[in-house]
Amino acid sequence: MSHVNATLTPRTRLRLARLIVDKKWTCSAAAKMFMVSPRTASKWANRYRAEGKAGMADRSSRPHRSPTKTPEAVVRRIVKLRWRRRLGPVQIAGELAMPASTVHAVLVRCRINRLSRIDRVTGEPLRRYEHDHPGSLIHVDVTKFGNIPDGGGWRYVGHQQGKRNRIATGWRTGQRRNYQPQMGTSYLHTVIDDHSRVAYAEICSDEKSQTAVAVLRRAVAWFAERGVTVERVLSDNGACYRSFAWRDACAELGIIHKRTRPYRPQTNGKIERFHRTLADGWAYARFYASETERRAALPVWMHFYNHHRLHSAIGNQTPFSRLTNVPGHHS
Repeated sequence: MSHVNATLTPRTRLRLARLIVDKKWTCSAAAKMFMVSPRTASKWANRYRAEGKAGMADRSSRPHRSPTKTPEAVVRRIVKLRWRRRLGPVQIAGELAMPASTVHAVLVRCRINRLSRIDRVTGEPLRRYEHDHPGSLIHVDVTKFGNIPDGGGWRYVGHQQGKRNRIATGWRTGQRRNYQPQMGTSYLHTVIDDHSRVAYAEICSDEKSQTAVAVLRRAVAWFAERGVTVERVLSDNGACYRSFAWRDACAELGIIHKRTRPYRPQTNGKIERFHRTLADGWAYARFYASETERRAALPVWMHFYNHHRLHSAIGNQTPFSRLTNVPGHHS
């Protein structure tokens, strides 16, 4: 197909060639009529004589031979150094005694010019996936945050004042062990839809199987209210997800349970990335005077994430925009 700025389309080339070949126009006269050079007119006329109407079609501009092309053996060595040792173009060029620009061109051609496209563990190119409709797969996991003492934590008030706040809160609540204040831990159970990235989260006091099962039931009901039927669930190999209670709950809900490969959190990468967004956008985003204040801010942030925050992985859309027929999802 001709490019948008092409002067001659296949049909116009045919008209030009027929004027020269069939009606005996000169190349200069035909070229002037179609506002091209005589050399271009001669080219299409010669191709029409040799191939007829079929010769007017577009052809690849790729050369028949490339004598200066990088040999395949060298390309394999460049790719191997990039995958196995994560070297940049300058370092690879130094080891192979060749220009860095050539190495960079090879990396771009092989689509491994950015380290973000390479798996950190294996060095292989990343294989990204996305299920084709909401509810086809949900990711579940648990992330932990230390509770904030009254008066604020050390991240905003400094280590000395943060220690005093911890001691005062420990005396007030009686949460002490060996004369040391214990702030405790918040267990945040998170669920995220693979296709839309719509998220659901609850703060719990533990990560036991009964708690995880209860969160799953509430999450499935929450998605059902928004027209999403959960078909599969993907989790890591945590104890709560290997329990009989979790297995029975998935069977009762009609959900297929899948687990990631051991020591392979990248498989559940969507929810791991959500945890980072959650920490930056909610948990440590601003000063909280107490743990109660931070927990009260979670529903507000979750609404912002689902309804208003643009997600780059889904084309700068909001997660709820990928759910259809949801009342009030633009509010």
